[in-house]
Amino acid sequence: MNLGRIAAVAEKEWLEIVRDRVFFGLVFIVPVVMMVLLGYGLSLDVEKIPLTIVDYDKTAASRDYAYRFIGSRYFRFLGYTARERDLDRLLEDNIVRAAIIIPPDFEKNTLAGRATPVQTLLDGTFPFRAQTTKGYIIAINSAASMENLGRLVAIKKGITAERAQALLRPVALETRYLYNQSIVSIWSLAPKLIMLVLIASSPFFTALGVVREKETGSIYNIYVSTVSRAEFLIGKLLPYIAVSTANALILFFIATVIFGAPFKGNFVVFLLSTLVYVVCTTGMGLLASVFVKTQTAAMLVTAVTSLVPSVLYSGVLIPLPSLTESARVFAHFLPAMYYTNIVTACFMKGVGFAYFWKDVAILAMYAAILMGLGYLFFHKRTQS
Repeated sequence: MNLGRIAAVAEKEWLEIVRDRVFFGLVFIVPVVMMVLLGYGLSLDVEKIPLTIVDYDKTAASRDYAYRFIGSRYFRFLGYTARERDLDRLLEDNIVRAAIIIPPDFEKNTLAGRATPVQTLLDGTFPFRAQTTKGYIIAINSAASMENLGRLVAIKKGITAERAQALLRPVALETRYLYNQSIVSIWSLAPKLIMLVLIASSPFFTALGVVREKETGSIYNIYVSTVSRAEFLIGKLLPYIAVSTANALILFFIATVIFGAPFKGNFVVFLLSTLVYVVCTTGMGLLASVFVKTQTAAMLVTAVTSLVPSVLYSGVLIPLPSLTESARVFAHFLPAMYYTNIVTACFMKGVGFAYFWKDVAILAMYAAILMGLGYLFFHKRTQS
């Protein structure tokens, strides 16, 4: 293997990338645009839910109950609705996503210690959002019910409200959120977007770079040259590995500075792990390129084989434990899942290499297999 020939092929490929201004711009602009759009467009936070309230009681107690929802940051109060039958139109037109109906005699029943049914209507077109909204409403309603019960117990026993609350709650539950104390979804999502953008862009541009040689006919120069398959492939892929690594650093900057995601791990370890992942994704692009002859086909193949499975089975949007058993098995065959574990460990948990070395090892194995298959199927002759 001649290092000079590898350097010559790498220099030639780099010049091809730089000379094609459109392609050069896409190589660096597309990952940044994807990161920004996905970062601002994808949000798992369920807040400012449009809410209306029908208050048939119109008493101090009913207003106090309504203000619990009105003052919550999870709801965006759009005003009272006079009649219950008007709610259908508001929900159908997507003006509100939740409605609370306070019945007559609400104050009378609560002061007497009787149960008072309060109806809630939720827009179920987005099940995840509806379930989360239901949880908010249950929590607020439980707090109101406990406060009313504490007041009644305090009156009956002649004790303070604080003492009554302590009697009603002999076991106090305290919840601590580890790794993401503020429960900000973008802090968890931004590191995973690095994985997603790299697996969308790196195979894509690598496949285009190799297939472009076939479309323009310049690949025949390689067929008749003294450059070996290994020298050509190494030289061809080095610029794309370098570009993807540079993009990874840019994406890291966007995740930490623009989106504010905390980075608690070792940067050098993260960078080396990312380099292994980049080589793996570049191998995916190489393998795709040897089976197609046009850039359009290369784009379709890389999108279907890399991006789509990574979105669904890597844990970006759906936690792996929530997948079916067969889906979890399939996820373990995807490099994206292992790099997702790495970025989560480096960003959120701040654990050391000992925690995710197996993921890095599996990625290295995938990289070797993909590069090996790419080398095996690439021939220095025209395939009939």
